[in-house]
Amino acid sequence: MKIVFAGTPDFAVPTLQALLNSAHQVCAVYTQPDRPAGRGRKLSASPVKELALTAGLPVFQPENFKNGADIAALAALNADLLVVIAYGLILPQAVLDIPRLGCINVHGSLLPRWRGAAPIHRAVMAGDSKTGVTIMKMVKKLDAGDMLYKVECPIDNDATSSSLHDKLAMLGAESLVHVVNLLEQGPLIAEPQDETLVSYAHKLEKNEAVLDWQQSAVELDRKVRGLNAWPVAQTLFKGEVLRVWRSSVIAADSHHPAGTVSCNENNLDVSTGQGILRLLEVQLPGGKRIAGRDFLNAHPAHDVVLGL
Repeated sequence: MKIVFAGTPDFAVPTLQALLNSAHQVCAVYTQPDRPAGRGRKLSASPVKELALTAGLPVFQPENFKNGADIAALAALNADLLVVIAYGLILPQAVLDIPRLGCINVHGSLLPRWRGAAPIHRAVMAGDSKTGVTIMKMVKKLDAGDMLYKVECPIDNDATSSSLHDKLAMLGAESLVHVVNLLEQGPLIAEPQDETLVSYAHKLEKNEAVLDWQQSAVELDRKVRGLNAWPVAQTLFKGEVLRVWRSSVIAADSHHPAGTVSCNENNLDVSTGQGILRLLEVQLPGGKRIAGRDFLNAHPAHDVVLGL
């Protein structure tokens, strides 16, 4: 099958690689234009572009598809199928109508739960027990197409968005190739999404990173895990921003005001609105990520109130 691939970040790379390793032909790759990145703000290619160039594939990077020439260029590829995963552009109907077999999307959630930009993070932060990958037909409405294939993935109690991202990226790659193989044999029965069950995974914002110690330890731990590796949960320690990379919930009651640090057996424990949150890995500005115990060796913290 002749396939055009559209994707941009790391999450899309395993799927492109899986297609390259398959019996199908990837004839071109679409990805976001190069963007400034790093301290020098130099233009940087997307992870998908880097793989595509290594594989010797033609790469297209339109800002959008408002230009008729970009739509004509896609049509000229004469592809059977367009595979989209985390591309970053909303495709107009004129694009969706081009491939002979249409366009399919790999989405990192069990639709219709968590449509939108940050499905992995929102699933962790909401305390979902499972997530997964959905392969769906693409329609103009965001993540609303009929579903062709779904596969589940449990969310472990210590899972972070970062670790779950990597699992789902691999799961999405396997699932996509499976679906493409089936499509080559004939049409698939698609399942419409139940609109009454829809939830939206809104884009993460930096201001969500601040920890509110009045919340429960369970809620705060979900937030720490959900915001790893961006934007990373944070609080104030003696006026400095303290990033919290990893934590765990301690099954004990606290008799101190929320946000108060207790150094129990050299552990960095913090009272919350309900329960105790143990900070396992933290980072001060300009410093490295270190274990909570190592932090206490250099920074006296007993009875310090965080967030003030």
